[in-house]
Amino acid sequence: MAKILHIDTSTDVCLVALSENNQIKATRIDTNGQNHSKLIGTFVQEVLSEAACTANELNTVALSAGPGSYTGLRIGTSFVKGLCFGVGIPVITLPTLQILAQEALLQNPGIEPNARLCPMIDARRMEVYTAVYNAQVQEQTAAWPEIVTETSFQEFLNQPTYFFGNGSDKCQNTLQHPNAHFIAGIQPSAMAMMLLAEKAYQAGQFADTAYFEPFYLKEFMATMPKNKIF
Repeated sequence: MAKILHIDTSTDVCLVALSENNQIKATRIDTNGQNHSKLIGTFVQEVLSEAACTANELNTVALSAGPGSYTGLRIGTSFVKGLCFGVGIPVITLPTLQILAQEALLQNPGIEPNARLCPMIDARRMEVYTAVYNAQVQEQTAAWPEIVTETSFQEFLNQPTYFFGNGSDKCQNTLQHPNAHFIAGIQPSAMAMMLLAEKAYQAGQFADTAYFEPFYLKEFMATMPKNKIF
């Protein structure tokens, strides 16, 4: 079975883990959201050391590839490309929203078989990055940016729909419907990444290390502070 290094810097969470034979061997996680560039290298070294593994023994690296924080995605992508080129191993890219959906299902195994899973990543104001998955964590819609209003997601709410992720809290008062359910505390996890990465590895679903780009969903827009004086 594969030795897989898992890296996620797409949200406030900086996550590094190593799995082998479908088991998590070591994990490091930080949820402060400001230290990805400082922590990622250290976390990788610590995880490899704890698992008694060298980079040359890895079979692949699984990267949470977005959507999410523009800066976080660039940090993770740059690091993973350098590592994979240096060691000569392929990369697996996983949708961040699917990782969240997998984690929601892991934490809530009693979710109805006909339910819809709707992960939300916080964007600006009332905007979220989202997608819809079924209870088998299969994508039902492509990811899209949604400015949440009272009429959002109406086409899905004929069945139980679970909202979660760091963008869901701000939507609770807006999405008032008997089939709208909110799950708190869902963030990327090593176990969720491992389950998805193992499937991709067995299916040979690797990205082109040289040319893949993070899934930004929207173009980066730099903003100028209102009190900026030239």
